[in-house]
Amino acid sequence: MLHFLPSPVRGSLSFLLYLLNTLFWFVPISLLAIMKLPPVRLWRTWITHLLDFCATSWISLNNLTTRVFTRIRWDVKGLEQLSLKDWYLVIANHQSWVDILVLQKIFNRKIPFLKFFLKKELIYVPLLGTCWWALDFPFMKRFSAKQLAANPALKGKDIETTRKACEKFRYKPVSVMNFLEGTRFTAHKHDKQQSPFSHLLKPKAGGISFVLNAMGEHLHKLLDVTIYYPKHNPSFWDYISGKVQDIKVRVRVLPIDQQLIGDYEDPQFRQKFQHWVNQLWLDKDLTLTELAHGEKG
Repeated sequence: MLHFLPSPVRGSLSFLLYLLNTLFWFVPISLLAIMKLPPVRLWRTWITHLLDFCATSWISLNNLTTRVFTRIRWDVKGLEQLSLKDWYLVIANHQSWVDILVLQKIFNRKIPFLKFFLKKELIYVPLLGTCWWALDFPFMKRFSAKQLAANPALKGKDIETTRKACEKFRYKPVSVMNFLEGTRFTAHKHDKQQSPFSHLLKPKAGGISFVLNAMGEHLHKLLDVTIYYPKHNPSFWDYISGKVQDIKVRVRVLPIDQQLIGDYEDPQFRQKFQHWVNQLWLDKDLTLTELAHGEKG
């Protein structure tokens, strides 16, 4: 709509609208967070619906800003089987902070609002910590191998803490997001890892196993998302200023087998789980190769 404006102007106006939109929705989210304090399940569930409405509206207005100031050609396949009434674990390759905006754009109002696992310490971040808590982002308490060696009684406590944090998801559908690579893809990281994949870093199987062990009984389906940027991995500025012209996304809906839920410390289970994750990544690597060379049909 305003594509004729110079790129720096589009980027500046987009950023301003993103900022104003965020500040606007911060107010009702903060008020609802206070209203959510009484430990009454039905009351909290009702407030959670209002909070998710605020978050979904925030994304919708951000998406409108993107449509006004950019001309991105979206090539997205695999959204036909999705539902707002289901529980999902979402995984994706990670190349840029734009990945989060892409995921929010394609899944908004198609699946429950995306929630990211956060370190427990982040709940103390001013302002944002309150919003994350209000929106039911699960906070994880992880113990290092050194901590477990010094105090064996801590084994299993991290799983139990996360499981309790996710109890609220029993009453309302949710989508939980996890980037298996743990960091954004760069050629330097790829070479340093000696990754066996052409377009991906090595997946961290332990992280997703932890999520499934903590939440497996609540999660029904896995959304395996592959994001491809034809020209280069864009920055946030590239995205909002109209420098990104094409984005391709492929989504696979997979069942979550109960056999995937177990103790990752058990060598036999760990080997089986790592094999499953590596197969996911081999398929994703092939999909990225096909997208890079143009899909047939």
